[in-house]
Order: sequence, then C-alpha cells, then structure tokens
Amino acid sequence: MAHSKQAWAKAMMKKRNPTREQANGWSGAKALETASEAGLLQLVIAVAGIYSSFLTWAYLQEKVTTTPYGPVDAPERWNFPVFLNTIQSVFAATVGLVYLLVSTPRGASVPPVLPSRHMMGPLALVAMTSSLASPFGYASLAHIDYITFLLAKSCKLLPVMFLHITIFRRRYPLYKYLVVAAVTAGVALFTLHSGRKHKDKAHASGNVGWGLLLLSINLLFDGLTNSTQDYIFQTFRPYSGPQMMCANNLMSSLVTGLYLIASPFLVATGVGDWLGMDVAGSAGELSAALAFMVRHPAVWKDVMGFAACGAVGQVFIFYTLSTFSSVLLVTVNVTRKMFTMILSVVAFGHRLSHMQWLGVGLVFGGIGVEAAIARRDKVAKDLQKKRDAASKKE
Repeated sequence: MAHSKQAWAKAMMKKRNPTREQANGWSGAKALETASEAGLLQLVIAVAGIYSSFLTWAYLQEKVTTTPYGPVDAPERWNFPVFLNTIQSVFAATVGLVYLLVSTPRGASVPPVLPSRHMMGPLALVAMTSSLASPFGYASLAHIDYITFLLAKSCKLLPVMFLHITIFRRRYPLYKYLVVAAVTAGVALFTLHSGRKHKDKAHASGNVGWGLLLLSINLLFDGLTNSTQDYIFQTFRPYSGPQMMCANNLMSSLVTGLYLIASPFLVATGVGDWLGMDVAGSAGELSAALAFMVRHPAVWKDVMGFAACGAVGQVFIFYTLSTFSSVLLVTVNVTRKMFTMILSVVAFGHRLSHMQWLGVGLVFGGIGVEAAIARRDKVAKDLQKKRDAASKKE
C-alpha cells in the first residue's frame, strides 16, 4: 500500500515537473503554433496595409486626374503623369530609407541598398520597366478605347505567371491557373459591364493594332517588374524589402527625372507626339506641371497626399513581396482594383449591374478557394513536420 502511494506521488511530481524532453516538445509545439499565428498576422497586416493605403491613393489619383481645377468658366485638368510618378518615387525613396533604418535590429549595421554590383542590372531593369510602363499605357489610349485598356490591365496576373513559366522555368499546380482565370475573368466582367458611355471617339481614327501593341508593351513591363523583383529576392539573399524599395525608387526617380529634363527636347523631335503625351507645347512636362500647380495651389494637397499614400503603400508592397511571392502580391493588387472600382461606384453614386455582381463573386470566389487550399496545404505540412519529428525521436 505504501509502495503504491509512493509510485502515485512520483507520477504526480513527474506531471507537475516534466522532463527536459517533454518541456522541449511542448515549447516546440507552442513555438510552431506561435510562428503559424505570426505568419497569418503578417499576411493580414500586409493585405490591410495595401488595401487602405492604395485605396486612398487611387481615390486621390482619380481626383487629381479627373477633377477640374480653377474657376467654373475656365477649368483645367491635370495631365502630367510622369511628374506625378516622379514626386511619388522621391517620397517612396525617402520613406524606404526610414523603413530600412527602422527595420534594422538595434546594434546591427544598416545593410547597404546595393550590396553587390551584380544586382545593378536587375535593379536597373526594375527601375526602367516600372518607369516606362505608365507612358506606354497612356499612349495606347490614343488608339484604343478605355474599356479595352481596363480589360487588358485586369489581366496582369497572366503576364506575371507567363514570365515565371517561360523565363524562370517555374511550374504551378492546376488550381493556381484556375484561380488566376477566375480572378481575371471576374475583374474583366466587372469592368466590361460598367455601363460607361464613351464619348471620346479619338481612337476611331487611330490604329487599333498599334494601340494594342503599346498596351502589350505596358503589360510586359508590368510583368517584368514583378517577376524581376521576385528573381532578385530569390537570387541575392539576404536582400530585404526596404533595400529593394530604396534602390528601386532611387533609380526610378533618376529615370523619370531625366525624362522631365529632356521632355522639351522630346517635344521638339516629335517623340512626345508619337507617344501621345501632352506636355504643353515646347515647355516640357516639368515646366508645365509646376506652372499648373502655381495657378492652382489646391492641387498641391492632392499631389502630396497621393505621393504619401503611394510611398506608405509601397512599404507594404515590398514587405509582402519579400515575405511571400509576386503571384500573391499581384492577386492582392487585382482584388484591390476591384475594391477601387467599388469605392468609385459608391463615391460617385453609380449602380452595379447583375453582371458586375457576378464579377465580384468570381473574384472573391477565386480568392476564397486559393485561401482554403493554401490553408489545407499548410495544415498538412505542419502535421508532416510533427510526424517527422516524432519518428526521429523514436
């Protein structure tokens, strides 16, 4: 009887004071659970940051580019996209530097923006493609209608995956292609059935084939930008999002700044007219934009707000790109475009048709399927890790 009581006491003590192996196992399981929760939290923060900053950014962009400034009898519209992008890249480079300093652990040296000269080529390619995409897109509108433009821009997921498959030799499971098709079809359906009446018939006299070629170049630049950024993160490790943000925006500021300086000469040679750019005669875009802002001081607030939101949004963009992948990033951006359309509908009192609601369902249905499959795969991987750890102990 005494022996049984002593054994019971030892068992209770062992339960209250677990062995080192038990403690390590419990702490390991807790660490795995904490890491899983941290990964989900990172994803939520990244997506929420992208949505909030870029929805505001898109609202200000629409306000700047569509709202007349000045008196009612003599309104003027903002038409200086490269100047706007330059202001944003300068803001983003500054915010990126702060992001780099803050994200560096205390006591550690700040990593260089360009740690290897071998990165100069890919980074220069990113700066060039991101800077050139917008002008080619605007130039295409001189030859095609806006619906065609939006329809093609909604399919940005396709060139990204195409470049990954052809250049980087990457393969995706079948469900990824189905999700991409559903999301792209949903956004395209929403855009195509917007019911917008086009009164601008300037494209009728233009070359539609030439416009589609310019738009294809725009989409190719978008795809190259995302794919090359993904390649940099995978090849030049360790290389963080803050480093990429600083390097990309510094180079982009240099590229667009050189264009602004050279724009009067481009107008003189006819290149500006060939690209469909409005640079206010021979003055060039820089001079014309500054003169516009002097005439209409109210535009300063909108332009600076646009640049600030874009800079903060890029922090979340590069954070997502370095933590996850460009395919996820483009998926988030496509759904962000959907939210932007809905925000525009609400802000301007438009009505959604049944086909537009179908487009919304396709987008969120595709994203929901992807999230469910990703969650299932993650649970399976975690379970397999636990089984492998248990088999090693045995």
